[in-house]
Amino acid sequence: MKKNKIIYFAPLMILLLVSVACSTDFLEDMKDYGSYDESIFTSETEMGWYIDNIFYDFYSGYNSPIKMLVGNYSDDKTKMTEEVGGTVSDYINPQKNSGLDGEIPSSFGSSYYGSTLSTSAKNEPYNRIRDCNYLLENIEEKGGSSLSSDFIKEAKGQMYYLRGIQYFDLMRTYGGVPIVTTVMDAQSEDAELPRSTTGEVVDQIIADLDSAATYLPTSWDNDNFGRPTKGAALAQKSRVLLTYASPLFNPDWDNTSNSRWAAALQAGLAAEAELTADGYGLYGSSAKDWEKMFTIDNSFCSEAICVQLCSSATSDAINNGWETAIRVSSQGGSGGLEAPKEMIDLFPMADGSRPTAANGYDDFLFFKNRDPRFYRTFAFSGCQWGHSANSTSTVWTYQFKNAAGKNTYNSGNNDMQSPAFVRKMTNTSADSTSFKYSSTDIFEYRYAELLLNIAECYAAQGNITQCISYLGQIRARVGIPSANNYGIGTLSDKYAAIEACLYERHVELAYEGKRFWDIQRWMLYNDTTITYSNGTTITNNTCAMLGLEPINGTCRTSHYLQVTSGTGEKVADDPLASARKAYSININSSTLQSDLNALGNFYTNNFKLVDPSKAWDNVSGTAVNIDWKQSYYVFGFGSSILTNNTWLDQTQGWQDAYSSDGTYDFQAEE
Repeated sequence: MKKNKIIYFAPLMILLLVSVACSTDFLEDMKDYGSYDESIFTSETEMGWYIDNIFYDFYSGYNSPIKMLVGNYSDDKTKMTEEVGGTVSDYINPQKNSGLDGEIPSSFGSSYYGSTLSTSAKNEPYNRIRDCNYLLENIEEKGGSSLSSDFIKEAKGQMYYLRGIQYFDLMRTYGGVPIVTTVMDAQSEDAELPRSTTGEVVDQIIADLDSAATYLPTSWDNDNFGRPTKGAALAQKSRVLLTYASPLFNPDWDNTSNSRWAAALQAGLAAEAELTADGYGLYGSSAKDWEKMFTIDNSFCSEAICVQLCSSATSDAINNGWETAIRVSSQGGSGGLEAPKEMIDLFPMADGSRPTAANGYDDFLFFKNRDPRFYRTFAFSGCQWGHSANSTSTVWTYQFKNAAGKNTYNSGNNDMQSPAFVRKMTNTSADSTSFKYSSTDIFEYRYAELLLNIAECYAAQGNITQCISYLGQIRARVGIPSANNYGIGTLSDKYAAIEACLYERHVELAYEGKRFWDIQRWMLYNDTTITYSNGTTITNNTCAMLGLEPINGTCRTSHYLQVTSGTGEKVADDPLASARKAYSININSSTLQSDLNALGNFYTNNFKLVDPSKAWDNVSGTAVNIDWKQSYYVFGFGSSILTNNTWLDQTQGWQDAYSSDGTYDFQAEE
């Protein structure tokens, strides 16, 4: 049987929903809380429409790998990490955070929870949960005589899967939330459920994912390509339990015998065993394969556990917005995504060692002798970044001045704040005339992430040998030599091992929407001790324990290449237009390093790195450093949520809608 990926919502299904006339009234009925149409249980076709519409509500907004939160899908959290500079949201803005060392006003709270159940249609978490509950509550009783047993099992498996991951995003946003597993009347007092403990929510998520794994197949037929599989459910379980074992939710995380690390490890190994048996694993055995896997669309890729399928259709379809967003202007893109210096300086050297001067790193000639993944995560002036119209298209992004030294021009009109820019997960065969309609699928969960989950659990348990073994698999696949533990070196203790895991995640999973969650669960913005008004004291010192610099007090740094000799009075007068034609770096060439050495000479003779006159991270022109507050790690409810749901307790560290201090402890066992 052909192995399949998980679909979040296939473009074909979107077209079906808008083109089949008889589905229109059905979808309207489905959205009315008072009148679900029970006739859907008499037809596998209409039941399929119901399921597909739920998938659409969950994932239609997922059109970029750096977006996150089911149903919401925003890149605002990624923009609070080292991966993207120049955007200073309220949560990291010191001007907004001034004086907020104690309880945070609810006006800063998160609105993700939604409003409250009502008779109107809303694509919010508990509405999506309710749609899952409706099927689970009724399908066997009302569809048993007309739906096949296999159809019923697979339908239930998909609903358990979706409900589980929805509760997971609620849990890592708020901690504990009300648990609803039945269809409630929007006007009923029974809907006024209190918050459960975080542990109770995790138990519910795990129960849902276990049920999903029981009912879901290991693969699907071609007509249902991409739906969630048993392996996908088990992989999600690994992710959930890893989060629950991490310091944010686990005050006992430093105990190598802590049961949460054991549970997370067991879940990871179980997912690894299942997925391996089903034909999954690290894709390929080279850096070229590592790049290629992201462009295996609508067909099985061993690396892809969870994937958003995308379409090139210009209407009624989900397109991948990433391609056009990160392509530079000279290629017809939206302008590109500049890499902060902190990301450029992050990636290892070719032998796997850290990029330090002692290891031969030069931040001006940053592209020399780097980890093979560097060249497939970033593009830079002088390297090829092909597309359908020009497979050897070579990008250049630098500035030059006019003779008077007053006017500045950008090569190819590429106005970039960095000498390197993101190219990861693009398709070198993409149609340059329609980047915005990219059909390249988005990998939401890769096999590599699962191996990193396992490595981290081993590290937390003090099993450094197994930790290095799993990290080594990640590095060996892209061609990093095995010497000195694949460049990882000797890890002195479990803290060094955990730091090595987080470092590898930062590199391997860069720009895949994972960095914020790693920062959050390990509380890497700050080390602090804070005492709330109820006397509870929270001490966070994970950065010190892991040997990491807190992100607070830092900023994302921009800089750019400027021509050192030669001028021009307009863009067309680019002084290097002729000389640069001799350089066009093919990252898959057998002579890559010697070609990069030659490019380095060109850089040395023609460029200098310039810091902008205005800081990249600035507020109204004033440079700022990141300032994240301890209470933000687990968000409080926004004011309107508390006003509409008066029975909900506010989270400790936050104020409620009436400025009283919150009392809900997201780490409490009971």
